[in-house]
Amino acid sequence: MSALPTLVVIGGGPRGTGVIERIAANAPELYAGRGLDIHLVDPYPPGGGRIWRQDQSPLLRMNSMAEDVTMFTDDTVRQDGPVRPGPALHTWAADVRDGRITVGSAPGILEEIKALRGQDFPSRRLQSAYLRWVYEQAVAALPPGITVHEHRGRALRVSGPRGDRQQVWLEGRTEPLHADLVVLTTGHLDAGPDAGQQRLASFAARHGLVHLPPDFTADSDLSVLPAGDPVIVRGFGLAFIDLMVLLTEGRGGRYEDGVYLPSGREPVLYVGSRRGVPYHSKIGYGWQGEPPPPPRYFGPRQADELLRRSGPPDFMRDVWPLVEKELGHAHYHRLFTAHPERTAESWAVFEEKYDASEPGSPELDVLVSAAVPDPADRLALTALDHPLDGVRHSSHDSLQDGLRAYITADLERRHDPGHSPDLAVFLGLLSVYGQLIRLGDIGTWWHGYFSYLASGPPGPRLRQLLALSRAGVVRFLGASLTVETDEERGVFRAGGSTVPGEWTEARALVEARLPDPSVQYTRSPLLRGLYEDGAAATDSGLLSVDPADGRILDREGRPHPRRFALGPNTTARAGGAFTRPRTGGPAFGQNDATARTVLAFLRDRPAGAAPAPGAPHPLPYTSRQRNSHAAHQ
Repeated sequence: MSALPTLVVIGGGPRGTGVIERIAANAPELYAGRGLDIHLVDPYPPGGGRIWRQDQSPLLRMNSMAEDVTMFTDDTVRQDGPVRPGPALHTWAADVRDGRITVGSAPGILEEIKALRGQDFPSRRLQSAYLRWVYEQAVAALPPGITVHEHRGRALRVSGPRGDRQQVWLEGRTEPLHADLVVLTTGHLDAGPDAGQQRLASFAARHGLVHLPPDFTADSDLSVLPAGDPVIVRGFGLAFIDLMVLLTEGRGGRYEDGVYLPSGREPVLYVGSRRGVPYHSKIGYGWQGEPPPPPRYFGPRQADELLRRSGPPDFMRDVWPLVEKELGHAHYHRLFTAHPERTAESWAVFEEKYDASEPGSPELDVLVSAAVPDPADRLALTALDHPLDGVRHSSHDSLQDGLRAYITADLERRHDPGHSPDLAVFLGLLSVYGQLIRLGDIGTWWHGYFSYLASGPPGPRLRQLLALSRAGVVRFLGASLTVETDEERGVFRAGGSTVPGEWTEARALVEARLPDPSVQYTRSPLLRGLYEDGAAATDSGLLSVDPADGRILDREGRPHPRRFALGPNTTARAGGAFTRPRTGGPAFGQNDATARTVLAFLRDRPAGAAPAPGAPHPLPYTSRQRNSHAAHQ
């Protein structure tokens, strides 16, 4: 009897779950009545995977409100497969609270779930429970004959010729899994040091210092940072926020009435970055009134035109002007329609002139200045990226006051519906991102800029940062942060352009950022092996994939017929870990396209195709087999 067709999915986090959900949704059309073994490989429990695993500090929270998180498609998603609706995170929590859904979470997490409301920022371990439930629903929705086998382990290598079955080698096993197709949904991965990090690590080793390279903060050994000692922190994004939480509340400190009460076990964090400021606060209000306009200057048509050109587009020359004009249109449409008292002419007149103006042109500046009297109501995207340009302080003490005022003003603005054009720009950024992922690797600047504007911390975290600053536990270093090594004194030194000539010394340096998603530096033998086996990578180290369905490309541009990859280490990386309901999440469309290609391939697989002679049929070794026609909640 011939073996069933076999699919191996490597990575059991949200993307792996998403692929299984799309297989369940598309199977009735493309694979009805056929059998299939799906092998899901991950060292961590499926659903949450590593990043969203339940076993992490309850202090760590998402940077999205519960009502802005969903794992289910809706009719705004561009996909060929059917919509399978399901609850967003806050709706799911309400269903649990009201007894419509039952989950097997620990009592503490169950209490969190029942207390969750739409505008709360849930803990990551709560999100893990939601992701686990979504995974279980996806498996239960698979039609009879399609079975998932879970393998709790690491995939080390994929081998096999292009035209035949593949072998997936797992840690601790002498025999591989045999697969007709392999889909990588590995998410964020560890990376080894580049030349600069190697130099810093060597310096630290010579002088008995502490150097923590880019890492996932929840996995870093922070016990090496002594209480009371200065620590230089390079990076002011979300990784810093996690670090701040774990080294303060995580060490027994607490907040009372906006004041931080130290435990005495905290180090002193000296933080700076290129911009010198934290990411902008998450917006603290919802959309009201006239809906945002559809894409006008950078939508599907413009992306199609860029893709038809010979050669990849240059981001700053070909793409950024379109993005800038699209975001400006979103901003001014909202200003003129929701706050007309702050404008000097009608929207119809302004839009006609805006449409005829070139992005960044003197004519556009004149138009905006005449129609929008208050500079605070004008959109200045370049200035937003350099908030401390030209700002100088005579001392670090003066800088602390200045940065606290900056953060306070940001919090007030991002929670004031009177500045709702900021929310329009946020929604415009989501729309733009959906087009940009179609263009492949567009460099690193855009992803950082997007995160800085659209993916910052919740307002309460920035209020905690202010309290920590007032308590002296956090000290700001300013913009253009430079870190040097002092061989004579055996210390790290940090300084920036905001306080010229001032340097801070410390015996510890923390790189507060995620590892770069590069095949050149990844610690994953799986990705390195794919690259060594001929997979193409971009200059910035992203694995090249076909944007149509996620198939891995070789260095001649040919899609591999049996290997797929989705996620942040590929050229089809999508912005954000999750999707806001009804925003057409591009990751959903990618999952759908990959699932449909997989099912069509396996449907048309030659009858009788089986493993090579003598090769065992791939059965789970520490797996839990899930019958695909289990009761659907």
